[in-house]
Amino acid sequence: MFEGKIILITGGTGSLGQALTKRLLTLDVKSIRIFSRNESKQIEMENNFDDKRIRYFLGDIRDLDRLSRATEDVDIVFHAAAIKHVPKIEYNPFEAIKTNVIGSQNVIEACINANVEKAICVGTDKAVSPLNTYGATKLLMEKLFVTANNYLNKKRHKTKFIALRYGNVLGSSGSVIPLFINQIKNKQKITITDPKMTRFSITMDEALDFILESTLIGKGSEIFVPKLRSYEIEGVKDALFEMIGKVEVEHIGIRSGEKLHETLINENELINTFELDNKFMILKTDTIKENLNLYDSIKKSDINKIYSSDSVEKISKEELKKNISKEMNQIL
Repeated sequence: MFEGKIILITGGTGSLGQALTKRLLTLDVKSIRIFSRNESKQIEMENNFDDKRIRYFLGDIRDLDRLSRATEDVDIVFHAAAIKHVPKIEYNPFEAIKTNVIGSQNVIEACINANVEKAICVGTDKAVSPLNTYGATKLLMEKLFVTANNYLNKKRHKTKFIALRYGNVLGSSGSVIPLFINQIKNKQKITITDPKMTRFSITMDEALDFILESTLIGKGSEIFVPKLRSYEIEGVKDALFEMIGKVEVEHIGIRSGEKLHETLINENELINTFELDNKFMILKTDTIKENLNLYDSIKKSDINKIYSSDSVEKISKEELKKNISKEMNQIL
């Protein structure tokens, strides 16, 4: 599907964008356009990638005109640009709305106008029954993408809009593991919100596999969710203590907008949830019959309660150590 294609990645200089770029370059794509507003990160990425198939576009997804120019002749769009830091967004909610909601609408408009083949938005478990503003904006992004097909004239437009939803990538920028590692290495107290807090776990390679598989099979209007395990924050602390060394622990309590456990599928979505091998698929009520006819080997999901990080299988400490070592080898 990707061979010979022109790809656009919004927020392409982020950790996911760079990893996705590296993977796509192995699939014989024609070119990859990196769209982001941070020129320093673009220069840094340009120094790390020596490939003439990559082009760098400075711009903000808030600017529809610039985004439309970047989308010309593009086949597939991966929308990963977002303002993501929960406490910062709680203090600056208007800015998150401009980027995460209006910016996502601009991505949809640009994709329709350019008649791209597929547009995939990368979501988060925080969009499910959101407690914070970040989650609320990402929920709206999801809603915009799965209903964008309503705006298509099927005789003129071929674009298929697909939404993805998963937890934090293990060791990604802004996540808790790099913070803990730096605190331990600098002999500082490790700051834990709540030792019972759980989070879904996905490695970068697993996230990339999920993104590309979902892009390949998606027919339009679906929300894809991977089948994941989880970890406790206390388990991460114990693993890092064994790997690096012990320091004092400070319990700071859950911050504004944080949940004790995250959810990937809530109780109201279960009725529209189906299973495809290693992933779930949530369909819109009005498209279920149409979508089901497009898939083979699909079945109604038999999960009967919310798909939450406290109820799924936990990753063992030894596997957690192995994954942390692989993902964070540059700073360990």
